[in-house]
Amino acid sequence: MNIERVRKAKEGNADEIGNIIMENMQSMYRVAFSILKNEEEIYDAISNTTVIVFEKIATLKKEEFFKTWITRILINECYKIYNQNKKIIYLENCSPETLEGMQFTEKDRLDEIDTRNLIKGLTKDLKETVTLYYLEDFSVKEIAKILEIPEGTVKSRLSRARKDLEKILIKNEEMERRDLNG
Repeated sequence: MNIERVRKAKEGNADEIGNIIMENMQSMYRVAFSILKNEEEIYDAISNTTVIVFEKIATLKKEEFFKTWITRILINECYKIYNQNKKIIYLENCSPETLEGMQFTEKDRLDEIDTRNLIKGLTKDLKETVTLYYLEDFSVKEIAKILEIPEGTVKSRLSRARKDLEKILIKNEEMERRDLNG
């Protein structure tokens, strides 16, 4: 993230705010998808986050933490929507076709689908931490700030997630072997 561009955005340059939000759009989508599964809810969370960023960017204390700041806002918005709608049951599943508006290559889409399917079996806390660490490349320290938890908790969640993912992979391999052997 270019700190000078964030500084201009903080000074009220609306074009610059829009540009840096657009640069982070795919990252925001992936984070929102890890919490919300419905396309409309994901876009609502991103839209709400965008409005908040435009309104509150002047309150950002350190420009170098823009991505951490915007991700924290997005996560808060996702949980607001999730809590409002948790009694609603959606019958539709997210498919690659629903992602057409995003600028992913076909390989990116397939990798994203494989990764999502793999982490589907994790608990909410582990999904969130794994998404931020492995898919969004946040450091342990940044994740701790975003989630407002100690760094040690982030590390233990990542360790638990690795163990759980290993079990899921082993289980999947065993099922594939059984299917192949009839």
